[in-house]
Amino acid sequence: MSAKFQYSDDIIQISTFAKAMSHPVRAYIMKKLSGMNACCYSGDIAAELKIGRSTLSQHLKELKYAGLIQGETEAPFIKYCINRENWEKAGHFCREFFGELPLKKEKIFELK
Repeated sequence: MSAKFQYSDDIIQISTFAKAMSHPVRAYIMKKLSGMNACCYSGDIAAELKIGRSTLSQHLKELKYAGLIQGETEAPFIKYCINRENWEKAGHFCREFFGELPLKKEKIFELK
């Protein structure tokens, strides 16, 4: 029986970031936080997105697990900030990953 293929740490890291960003709510949260110089309270995000706090909590948990955000409790509130180091790393990985594709001049698809 052969040994399992071992993925590099970079491949594991980019797949973790990609999974965390794979839902529109999480992508929205990251876009919002990346454009802020301050943190944001979870209640404010829930109100803005018009989603339940438990649903938001699950999305924040995924982003936190991936290391893209960090939370800080200021009872009774939790504020979230972007983890700048990991966000920059995710950007680097994406630029490196997608930079490997040759650019084509023809249209890939057309919006109707």
